[in-house]
Amino acid sequence: MRSAQNEPSADWTEPGVFEVCPGVYRIPLPLPTDGLRAVNTYAIEDGATLVLIDPGWAITAARDLLAKALAVLGCGVGDVSRFLVTHIHRDHYTLAVALRREFGIRVSLGVGEQPSLAILADPDRKPFTDHYAQLFRCGAEPVVQQLRDLPADSHDPTIWEQPDDWLHSSQIPLTARQLRVLPTPGHTRGHVVFVDDAGGLLFAGDHVLPHITPSVGFEVAVDELPLGNYLDSLRLVRSQPDRRLLPAHGPVAPSAHARVDELLDHHAGRLDQIHARVDAGAHTAYEVARALSWTRHRRTFAELDAFNQMLAVTETEAHLGLLASQGRLGRADDDGVRHYTPT
Repeated sequence: MRSAQNEPSADWTEPGVFEVCPGVYRIPLPLPTDGLRAVNTYAIEDGATLVLIDPGWAITAARDLLAKALAVLGCGVGDVSRFLVTHIHRDHYTLAVALRREFGIRVSLGVGEQPSLAILADPDRKPFTDHYAQLFRCGAEPVVQQLRDLPADSHDPTIWEQPDDWLHSSQIPLTARQLRVLPTPGHTRGHVVFVDDAGGLLFAGDHVLPHITPSVGFEVAVDELPLGNYLDSLRLVRSQPDRRLLPAHGPVAPSAHARVDELLDHHAGRLDQIHARVDAGAHTAYEVARALSWTRHRRTFAELDAFNQMLAVTETEAHLGLLASQGRLGRADDDGVRHYTPT
């Protein structure tokens, strides 16, 4: 086990058990994707048991590595009393469900995830059905065609079981610390973060990430103004005392406020860029997305794979929707496609 001072600086995904502070440990678990290669699970000592935040994706490699990591702490998976999950995405929620089937561990999830969970658990739902509808509304039929050419997604509706309890704004008393549940919708409708006020820790999930900007607008049950909700949630975190940032993806950082400021600045700039593209003649989210650069490497839209093109289009639509709600753009639907115009 290594302390926070000895965390890997170049590769936060390196397997291990890293002590954030006494009684709190960061455990990176693998993901089966080339983009985000790991998710941070945080193990918190709670008397003779452990509470885990964001236990990861239900794959064998993650389960096995979690068991090895807990053994370093002198525990087994059966010593976990509760899973606290920041949001419903499968790299955070599904291993909790799988391990509950084995050990009966209590699973807690934000109440705002109810609409999405109902859709994901529908056995008659085909993968990407809701996303296709959103892409058509964004004028992105070419992206839909590319996605349909991909191998069929192995969607298993049975893994999307209900949690044992739904989290609201509340306190979670543990033996050595108290966590406060803070709803932070935006990345998903029911995203929550966990605040340790006394310890100065923010278990941020995907709400505040140190190196990337979380996707906004990519959900099976899309909110009306996901970007507006996300920015409001960032401002809520910024209005509170600064804390150490414990993200789901990336290394632990000393200041949540510093990264929140960067994210707010990024989206303010992105809103201006997107407004300028509409002024220049792009009218749908697809047309605007194609005119922008993407990722820190400033890739063109054409350089993205089909899945990331879908994320780019839905992200652009979230920005366009906010601009329209602010009166900075006009909006109208024509034959099922949403068009934006300068005001």
